[in-house]
Amino acid sequence: MDISVPSPFQQGTFEAALRCKNESVTYAGPGRPRHQQPSRPGATARDEILDAAAELFTTQGFASTSTRSIADAVGIRQSSLYHHFKTKDDILEDLLEGTVSGGLEFARAVAALPAGSEGTESPAGSRLHAVALYDGTQLCSARWNLGVLYHLPEVRSTRFARFLADRHELRRLYGELGNGLSATASGPDGGDFTFRLVESLIYLRADGATNAESALQAADAGLILCGLGAELPAIRTASRELIGRLA
Repeated sequence: MDISVPSPFQQGTFEAALRCKNESVTYAGPGRPRHQQPSRPGATARDEILDAAAELFTTQGFASTSTRSIADAVGIRQSSLYHHFKTKDDILEDLLEGTVSGGLEFARAVAALPAGSEGTESPAGSRLHAVALYDGTQLCSARWNLGVLYHLPEVRSTRFARFLADRHELRRLYGELGNGLSATASGPDGGDFTFRLVESLIYLRADGATNAESALQAADAGLILCGLGAELPAIRTASRELIGRLA
C-alpha cells in the first residue's frame, strides 16, 4: 500500500494549526492589528484617529498631546497612525477644516441663489439668518468643541493657510449677506457682527452655557441688531425653509 508522508512544511503547518485550535488562538491575518476592538465613532481608522485627537486636543491641549497618546486612545500602533497622518499638524489641519467646511459650503450655496429665488414673500435678512442658524448649529452640535483651537499660536502660521482662507471666506460671505440690512447708516455691519455672534457660541459652549436654542438665539440677535426684530417671525420661517431646501 502506498502511504504518503507529509513534508516537513506540511507537518509543521498541521501542528501549528492544532496548537491554535487547542489553545483557542485567533489568527488576525496580515497587517497591523489593533491593541483593542474599535471603540470610537467613525467608518474608518482615519475617522477614529480624528475623533481621538479632537478629544485630546480639546481636553488636554494641543501641545500636551502626542501622536503616541492619540494612537493609544484609538488602540493602534503609533506607526499605523503615521500611515494616515504624517504629523500632528496634519491632524489639527483636518480637524480645523471640519469646523468651517459645512458652514462654508452652505453659505456658498445661499450666496449663489438668484435674486428673488426665495419667493416674493421672503423677508430681507432671511438668507443671513439661515447661514447663521446653520453654521451655529454645526458648531454647537459637533461632538467636540474644536473652535476653542482657533486661537492657538500654531494656527496663526502659514501652515494652516487653507483653514484661515476658508474661515476668511465664510466671514466675507456673512458680510455680503448682511449688506444693506442695518436700519441706519451708522448701525453695525450686520453680516460681520452676526459672524462674531455665531463664533461666540464656541466660548459659551466651553463654559457649558449653550443649549438647544443657542444657535437660533445667535442668529436672531444678529438680525435684531440690524433693526429687523419686528420681522423676526417671518425671517425665521423663511430661514428654516431655506435650510430645508439647501442643506
